[in-house]
Amino acid sequence: MTSPFENLTGFGKPLKAEPPDAKEFAGLCRSGLARLKDAANEGLSLEGRFDLAYNAAHAFCLAALRRHGYRSTNRYIVFQLLPHTLGLGPEVWRVLAKCHDVRNLGEYEGDLNVDERLVADLISACRAVAARLDTPPSL
Repeated sequence: MTSPFENLTGFGKPLKAEPPDAKEFAGLCRSGLARLKDAANEGLSLEGRFDLAYNAAHAFCLAALRRHGYRSTNRYIVFQLLPHTLGLGPEVWRVLAKCHDVRNLGEYEGDLNVDERLVADLISACRAVAARLDTPPSL
């Protein structure tokens, strides 16, 4: 039986097999932790906190994928694969997927529509991902 990773690997598909790299994994986790810490700073703008938390979540999710020996050509796929990379359910990856859509509207259409609840949910989801990576945030 093929794994979900193998099903998404190959020509024209979003994953490519690449040996894990401990230094890269550590760097992604370090980057994610720094951004997550800053995202919790309520003195920053809501948009800035969203951006920091989104990029922290992406770094953590990419680290999880890289630990499994794959690299993504698509930012979104790292969130979709959370059930397979870290065993996290829809209560986490759906928040991250929604935030990916919000991020894209902001990046490509100039419409970054965020509120306190969305940022709080994003930070919570990001912390759940960090905890599964065995790199709990020091907040």
